[in-house]
Formats: sequence, C-alpha cells, structure tokens
Amino acid sequence: METDRINISEVNPNAYKPIFALYNDIKKSSLTDLEFLLIEIRASQINGCAYCVQMHIQEAVNLGEKQYRIHALPFWRESPYFTEEEQIILEITEEVTHISVNGLNNELYQKAIHLFGEEKVADIIMAICCINVWNRIGRATLMTPIPSQE
Repeated sequence: METDRINISEVNPNAYKPIFALYNDIKKSSLTDLEFLLIEIRASQINGCAYCVQMHIQEAVNLGEKQYRIHALPFWRESPYFTEEEQIILEITEEVTHISVNGLNNELYQKAIHLFGEEKVADIIMAICCINVWNRIGRATLMTPIPSQE
C-alpha cells in the first residue's frame, strides 16, 4: 500500500542547499555537459529513479544528444556508439554506483587517471556521488516524472 511521501524541499527548505552547491560546482568542472548527463542518466537507470532518468534524458536531448545513444546507454559495453573516454566514465559510474559490490577497481582507476588526470577523475567521482544522492531522494520520496510539455 503506497502512501503520500514528504516533499523534502517543503519540509526542510535548507536540506537541498549543500546538494545544489555540489551540483553547481560539478557543472563548472572539467566534465562536458554531455559527459555529466551520461553519468546522471546511467546512474539513475541503475538506481531505478524514473524522475531523474526522465529529467536528464530530456536535458540531453535538448543539448543535442542522439536518441540512439540514449537508447543504447544500458548496453554501452556492446554498443559502438560510445568513445573510449565515455566507456571509462560509464564503467566508473557503474562501479561507484554499485560501490558495495567491489568498490572502484584499481585497474579502471589507474586507466582513468592516465587518460583524464587527477582533476577530471575527481570530477567524475563527485558527479557520480551527486546523482546518487538525488536518486536516493527521488526513490525514497517516490518523486514522479513530470510529463514532457512537447
């Protein structure tokens, strides 16, 4: 039996401030907008947060991301549509989102440091942490996707 859940921004208007600060900091980081959105969409898919999946897919489409890439995102390992850099970002996203399984494996971590450098790897990890926080809020409070106005 489902019940209505709280709206955290109404119950505690200050609760989201540190999360928005993190989000705004990451938006100014070394990640491109599309790299950040790939992280947000993939982590949200894993976490089953329909609200975030819908919102970030719409953002990606508005930025010019191709639908075929979005549809292939859950299957990025088998897809020819993602660059080596994107594949590494997606693999880190999956490992950090499933952090309790095996952590972030050292080989992947070292590959990312070699390819991106320490600053970008830090940005990737913090972006993943940020969307995981939002996903947990969305799932815990049963946030519902808003239909597109198109």
